[in-house]
Amino acid sequence: MKMNQYIKQFCSVLMLAAVFTSCTKNLDQTPESTADRDAIFSSEDGLKLYTNSFYNILPDINTPFRTDCNMSDYGATSSVSDFLREGGYTSRQGTGWNWNDLRNINYFIENCTNQNIPQEIRDNYLGIARFFRAYFYFEKMKRFGDVPWINQPLAVDDPALFAGRDARTLITDSIIADLDFAAAHITKEEDETRSTITKYVVYGLKSRVCLFEGTFRKYQTSYGLENTANGLLQQAADAAKTVMDANIYRLNMAGDSLSYRNLFISAAPVASEIMLADVTSTSLAKYNDANWYFTSSTYGPRFSFIRKFINTYLMRDGSRFTDIPGHDTVTFANEVKSRDLRLQQTIRMGDYKRVTNGTVIPGPPVFSYVYTGYQPIKWCLDDMYYDAGAYNTNSVSLMRYAEILLNYAEAKAELGTITDADWAATIGALRQRAGITTGTATLPTELDPYMHDNYYSDISDPVIMEIRRDRGIELTLEGFRFYDLVRWKHGELLTDKWNGMYVPSVDKPMDLNEDGILDVSFYITSPADPINGVTYRDVSKPPQTLEHGTYGELHWLDNVSRVWADYKYLYPIPFDDLQLNPDLKQNPGWE
Repeated sequence: MKMNQYIKQFCSVLMLAAVFTSCTKNLDQTPESTADRDAIFSSEDGLKLYTNSFYNILPDINTPFRTDCNMSDYGATSSVSDFLREGGYTSRQGTGWNWNDLRNINYFIENCTNQNIPQEIRDNYLGIARFFRAYFYFEKMKRFGDVPWINQPLAVDDPALFAGRDARTLITDSIIADLDFAAAHITKEEDETRSTITKYVVYGLKSRVCLFEGTFRKYQTSYGLENTANGLLQQAADAAKTVMDANIYRLNMAGDSLSYRNLFISAAPVASEIMLADVTSTSLAKYNDANWYFTSSTYGPRFSFIRKFINTYLMRDGSRFTDIPGHDTVTFANEVKSRDLRLQQTIRMGDYKRVTNGTVIPGPPVFSYVYTGYQPIKWCLDDMYYDAGAYNTNSVSLMRYAEILLNYAEAKAELGTITDADWAATIGALRQRAGITTGTATLPTELDPYMHDNYYSDISDPVIMEIRRDRGIELTLEGFRFYDLVRWKHGELLTDKWNGMYVPSVDKPMDLNEDGILDVSFYITSPADPINGVTYRDVSKPPQTLEHGTYGELHWLDNVSRVWADYKYLYPIPFDDLQLNPDLKQNPGWE
């Protein structure tokens, strides 16, 4: 299979010249019938057009918000992932061992040598190519650990096609070398469309890579690489600080409660904060399906946040919700009040409204979709027109400045060098945008027992704990969560129960948004006279129950076991690929 992938890619590369010639009128190239390598590499237009093909390596427009739905610890879905079921996932279900994109990149790097194009121009496009090679390898390393390092386009009979894997230390060093080259040679510093790779996007990715690998080595101690962690953490901090000092980006502060959510529902990327985005296009009929995914009872997984995660949102005065006496028996309408403003911009609550045929209507959580009460709106447009298919026109962020601030704060905290000024410029700034009024200027000194007992029992540093709190909240549904748990070595959190809002009693309809209209009722015995407009949910038996039978927290799928084992921090090499090349050797635990 690996050889076949290279053969297919080899053939596709030979066709690139013809493709490029046919799709542009600006290239000074030979006719399609005689197009060859020189037709691509003899002009800047050719180099630009070729490197544009690398953007397909970036996540599909629907991937960022789907990733956390499919594998995270803060949401319930319609079923438990096979990855977490006993015996539900083996190397025969394994995916991701595909190297086509790499050969495309390496072919470009090897052939971008035409002396008629100035070195600075060639280096710019080589920098773009090496950025994408770094991106490609980072994703492979996160998934599989050790992988073969290939830095040239291999012939179909090259023995290297059947070589073993290289150590993650070599892969990491090679990724960083590619990013350093890209940062030094990509000439564009800013792109108003936020859809192309710039110098500071490169530094942003470097901060992401080095933070991941630095904390991975610190907490995944079985690799014996702990003594190399700080060097990577320092590189993460330095890269993030380079972005911060450039003064190109800033947090979106629109002066209202939508400063956060507007980042995710705007058609054009919010250029102040978004660094890289996948942009929808009406002319190309390119849309995303977030509304359909988060409102349909059949199309998506019916992702619903769990109460354990909702509990981590602070009160707006900076105090902890979980310190309030009786917080665990507060009903939905009251528990969401006076919280971090990011909460009301992430879930349906309070005065959230929807639009249907131009009419504004209340938008409480809908229990024909949601399992727990906490229904996402972060990526959803308010007009119900978008609910019926892949019609969403909002751009999808792939990198934004808030992540850079979080990367910087965490790297500095892990190094033990974070200052009050660092805190104020990063976590403090994020919390200020969220309406939080205290604790934004100085480092926290008190460890939150709720976070310690329910999330990270190995963390005793209140600064690291609070950074992890904010990272979870700020970046939720942006595709980071699973690999954050991997690098922190907390995969066991994926097995936590899926709990929902507190229900005081069965058979008593609840008004979830205090608009005077009853929304949902939970029952043991089906009501004889149901109220029109109320959604009724049976909690007499699994999959949905109440913690104490007739009252308590909603529970979903308690009857389906979830199992974690540490070997799952890496995915298996797919079975077929291992049969073709046994020298790859399977990741431990997946044999």
